[in-house]
Amino acid sequence: MKVHFSKHALLQMEERGATRSEVVKSIECGEEIPAKKGRRAFRYNFQFVGSWLGKRFRIKQVKPIIVKENSHYVVVTVYVFYF
Repeated sequence: MKVHFSKHALLQMEERGATRSEVVKSIECGEEIPAKKGRRAFRYNFQFVGSWLGKRFRIKQVKPIIVKENSHYVVVTVYVFYF
């Protein structure tokens, strides 16, 4: 299914360190879970060899929140967690 990004989602991705390809992979391969307001979320863990905000982490979890519209998904926002 085609994926569209809201302006808010793109800003949050930049702030939180997620790429478009990571968000798409999270939707395609991640675990689907319910989200607030009838939305859906997908979460996927990526191996992460690097640092974020001066701390080193091994896992980066990308969690897009989406709304399904006709034949595509609209990414409303994206959360990123580092472990």
